[in-house]
Amino acid sequence: MDSLRLPQQMDPKNKCKEDNDEKYGSKSKEIKASPAHSTAALIIDEPEETDPWHLPELKDTGVPWSALDTKGKALRVLVSVGKLILLLGLLYMFVCSLDILSSAFQLVGGKTAGDIFQDNKVLSNPLAGLVIGVLVTLLVQSSSTSSSIVVSMVSSGLLTVQVAIPIIMGTNIGTSVTNTLVAMTQAGERNTFRRAFAGATVHDFFNWLSVLVLLPLEVASGYLYVVTKLITDSFEIQSGEAPDLLNVITDVLTESIIQLDESVISGIATNDPEAMNKSLIKKWCQTFTNTTLMNVTVPGPENCTSPSLCWVDGNYTFTLKNVSETYNIKKCTHLFVDVNLPDMAVGLILLALSLLVLCSCLVLIVKLLNSMLKGQVAAVIKKILNTNLPFPFGWVTGYIAILVGAGMTFIVQSSSVFTSAITPLVGIGVISIERAYPLCLGSNIGTTTTAILAAMASPGDTLANALQIALVHFLFNISGIVLWYPIPFTRFPIRLAKGLGNITAKYRWFAVVYIICCFFFLPLLIFGLSLAGWEVLAGVSIPLLIMLIIIIAINVLQKRKPGWLPAVLRSWDFLPLWAHSLAPWDKAVGVIIAKCCCCCKCCQVASDAQEDRAQELVENSKTAHTAVYDNPAMSTENEVEDEMKIELNILKMTML
Repeated sequence: MDSLRLPQQMDPKNKCKEDNDEKYGSKSKEIKASPAHSTAALIIDEPEETDPWHLPELKDTGVPWSALDTKGKALRVLVSVGKLILLLGLLYMFVCSLDILSSAFQLVGGKTAGDIFQDNKVLSNPLAGLVIGVLVTLLVQSSSTSSSIVVSMVSSGLLTVQVAIPIIMGTNIGTSVTNTLVAMTQAGERNTFRRAFAGATVHDFFNWLSVLVLLPLEVASGYLYVVTKLITDSFEIQSGEAPDLLNVITDVLTESIIQLDESVISGIATNDPEAMNKSLIKKWCQTFTNTTLMNVTVPGPENCTSPSLCWVDGNYTFTLKNVSETYNIKKCTHLFVDVNLPDMAVGLILLALSLLVLCSCLVLIVKLLNSMLKGQVAAVIKKILNTNLPFPFGWVTGYIAILVGAGMTFIVQSSSVFTSAITPLVGIGVISIERAYPLCLGSNIGTTTTAILAAMASPGDTLANALQIALVHFLFNISGIVLWYPIPFTRFPIRLAKGLGNITAKYRWFAVVYIICCFFFLPLLIFGLSLAGWEVLAGVSIPLLIMLIIIIAINVLQKRKPGWLPAVLRSWDFLPLWAHSLAPWDKAVGVIIAKCCCCCKCCQVASDAQEDRAQELVENSKTAHTAVYDNPAMSTENEVEDEMKIELNILKMTML
């Protein structure tokens, strides 16, 4: 008993003396304690904690360049070139899989997205419009597609620009879910997942915080509408065409797999009856439309194209009118052109295949980058990406990163592709989250410039409205950057993302809860309340919002000024543990996973083997200590045996 209690009662001075004796080789009294049950030993041996956000050193474990002979140097150069070519190929497949993923989501939910936009009464509610923008972008996995639907509805007169502004804000939020899902593929290593998930969700927090400020401002003052209206009215903007940059390369592969008729979704949204029965899968890639001026019969003279081109012959009225007829010339050559399957089935097939290719490419890219970015190469890349300019121009570095993010997004023509590509780089420690933040802000700007160029390709009669919507998207992101970047104190998205990264690194299942709640449950809840009317929405959301503000204020005071709070509110210990800690939920999730795993036959066999081992250990322990059971000094053996049983039971329950 004395030997078990001694480490816990040890005087700090004596402990330092014993440490010095061990250091200089002096003999000291040997204290025998069971390491499995001595908490003091565990505390003493615990290493110093390091900053989890510190970028790791990617050490070069290979042979130095100077130690290689000519053959070895030539071989290393060939291997490096081969790795670079393989990396470019994987990046190409990664971008193509994202394009196919977007097409798959459009096939699965495209017509549903068009149906959602038809209820103009619901869209007049700004919160409902915001949520619809989020949900539609989630369904089609493309902010450009959902934005084009909004533009077509504004051009056709079904929506006003003021009603469309909250929907555009929602599309900005919905497109950020892609890189969050990409971060989930790096859940294998704790610190890598911490950095990757934080690097992905910093984009989410920027979008949510920007909407939290700018949506009420827009409802109250019409700030975005007024400014963009002044811009469109002040300049004589000529119609142009949006350039094809990366699409020229990727369309070769993606169009050989699937091609979609984007006009079907827009037609459903604009109440076109013919679009309801059409398939999204494009059948004819080349058509010819012949327009001829011919005599047609109209109901009456008021329907004539011109009074001078109107003739009445008895009960019939004739006029000259341009009649268009479309002829199918060349059939498409993609894989699903002649497949007799519904859009939903084709979409599910492409969804499964694109997710498989996406995850496989991402895992291979991360492993390839880990093998390439070592030693001096990693040091150079880190120095270029993460080092600030010399004083007094250090503050300019972040804005240069914003321009780089905008330029790269303009080249790839997709913010999802760019942010999903830098997420694994943040995870392995090549890019810091402080540098990834301005890159993500730049990607938001880059995707709006592409939309502006696309809007300029609109016909003359719809150019003004289409351009104004694109400028609303651009001004929204610029306003968000002004709010959350120039002053370091206001960069709340970085702090929030790091906090969420710490939580998900400890409780990895919480990442799934976050994605489901932020991108599905919360938008659907707000949408459902919006359908019930303003009164119900305000009656439910306002009390919840007030409660959330109070909880945040108490948390801040607990950390900064606990003396300002009553004694009971200085911690959340007065609440049940499950109400202020994720530890009980983590145990419940662990038990559920263990039970689900143990349903499998292999897990059941392993569980039986574990139980046999546990029984054998207990019997051996009883046999080894039979001779000392009558000794009062060894009365703790029963407690040790009980603890051993508890530990083995926990191990068996949580075995995956």
